[in-house]
Amino acid sequence: MAPMKTTVEISDALLDEAKRVASRESSTLRELIEEGLRRSLDERRQRKSFRLRRASFRGRGLQPGVSSEWAQLRETVYEGRGG
Repeated sequence: MAPMKTTVEISDALLDEAKRVASRESSTLRELIEEGLRRSLDERRQRKSFRLRRASFRGRGLQPGVSSEWAQLRETVYEGRGG
């Protein structure tokens, strides 16, 4: 695949440092940028996605007489609290 030209805005200080590193390592700015992008993308691919731990308990569901309707459930939970 042929290289594609694009414009990216980065800070002057970061660009200056990248140019110095590329020069010191007898490399090009393009090679340095591509290496950084590849590393960043690889790190993101290797991250494990967030998984909520299983926090259920052994039980038999709601107790007798407790409604599964949200408004009534909320009222029961907050009964005697607040105004």
